[in-house]
Amino acid sequence: MMANNPNKETLRVAADWWVRLRDPAASERTMEQWMAWTAEDPSHLTAFERVTELAMRLAALGEVSRARLLAEFAPSQAARFRWQPWAAAAAVVLVAGGVAGWLLLGGQVQTQQYSSAVAGTQDVTLADGSRISLGGATRVTTRFGRGLRQVELAEGEVYLEVAHNPQRPFVVQAGKLTIRDIGTAFDVRRTGDLVTVTMAEGRVRIYQGANGDDAGLDAVAGQAVSYDPARPAMKVSSADPAEVAAWRDSRLEFDNEPLSVVVANINRYSKRPLRIVDADLAPMTFTGTVRTDAIEEWLRALPKVLPLRVSEEGGQLLLSDAAKAPAGA
Repeated sequence: MMANNPNKETLRVAADWWVRLRDPAASERTMEQWMAWTAEDPSHLTAFERVTELAMRLAALGEVSRARLLAEFAPSQAARFRWQPWAAAAAVVLVAGGVAGWLLLGGQVQTQQYSSAVAGTQDVTLADGSRISLGGATRVTTRFGRGLRQVELAEGEVYLEVAHNPQRPFVVQAGKLTIRDIGTAFDVRRTGDLVTVTMAEGRVRIYQGANGDDAGLDAVAGQAVSYDPARPAMKVSSADPAEVAAWRDSRLEFDNEPLSVVVANINRYSKRPLRIVDADLAPMTFTGTVRTDAIEEWLRALPKVLPLRVSEEGGQLLLSDAAKAPAGA
């Protein structure tokens, strides 16, 4: 077994993996091979983390500063690479392992924020090779360090495919929930303080609170866990793993959910915001599918399902109680 401190050859291989994983043409097979390589020896993942952090630091530099850095530490190798951020990272790692160690062993946490627009999505590959997909109007903050893999979901919905690492759990913070994972795929939706976790693969443990002090609840593929701070316990229900994150196929799926939650999530995709006028409509439940590319068609059919009226005012779509007279009537 090699020491956990990677040598220059391991750093070179890690730099190669860093490049391959960020190739738009990378396949699932590439990810599987990378995961197998990191599992061979703890030093492999350590090397990959060093290369990743160094690349992130180089990417944050201006072009002139980056060029000067390469000219100082790796002048002969710089000419062998096309000028791209990954080439800069690889060159410095290959020639100046000592410099990489000096930059990366400080244990600093790298923080990055990502957001998507209304009706927009975004796909991100994280520093450890994990992948996240942001749904419409979603905001997340990632924090990565030598002992830390964390994603905080401020609002919206995110689908995560977590790179396997038993020694370094992946943590998702969503409101008052903490979700700990080693390597799997799952969806997290946050609507205010209401959080739903839906499992596509593997297993996670879900805790109430930021510190994970309670015993937690395990969730596996085919399950959905809903958290409402107004209720004493989390609700577990069944879910089709093939339908997890259906929003990536322009479908929002709701299962007996309050109209207030339905409207809040539809608003992340609607060009014209929806607003519930009468408070007595908010707790009414809805089960069904809403296509994000056909929201107004769904609204036209909604009064046949729920006792409400749909109207328009000031660019907003209003939902009001059908039993009450319209304003100004």
